[in-house]
Amino acid sequence: MKIEKNKVGLFNYTLTDNDGNVIDASNGQPLAYLHGYSNLIPGLENELEGKTVGDKFSTTVKAAEGYGEIEPHLIQTEVPKAMFQGVENLEVGMRFEAQSEHGVHSVVITEVSEEHVTVDGNHPLAGQDLTFEVEVTGVRDATDEEIEHGHAHGDGGHHH
Repeated sequence: MKIEKNKVGLFNYTLTDNDGNVIDASNGQPLAYLHGYSNLIPGLENELEGKTVGDKFSTTVKAAEGYGEIEPHLIQTEVPKAMFQGVENLEVGMRFEAQSEHGVHSVVITEVSEEHVTVDGNHPLAGQDLTFEVEVTGVRDATDEEIEHGHAHGDGGHHH
């Protein structure tokens, strides 16, 4: 059975950056996803199309096909520290959930001055080429419920 739309693929993976540093890995817990519903970054989903159990491959996904390029408008400078009520020491690297007219998104502090901070709302992996080492461990038909919900359930599935 091949990975195609309305199939659930299971795979182990190791994700590394341009310098070969491991960013993420499945560590023997295969990831299950419903193919054809944009549950993975496009560059990886495209590579998995047509694969079968036991297939192993390595692929480098360009930023545009991964988590996107860095978008300057998501970086805000001169944010008053007063916006962060109840936080004693604001430090570079801290993550916050920010509310905007587009819903909730995660931002990270990239700079701190006397009265202001700079926050970056880009995905942490935006602007990076990503290399995946992949081994396909399973393929099965999706259930009607999975197709209706648009994502895999059960082992390895992610509930949002």
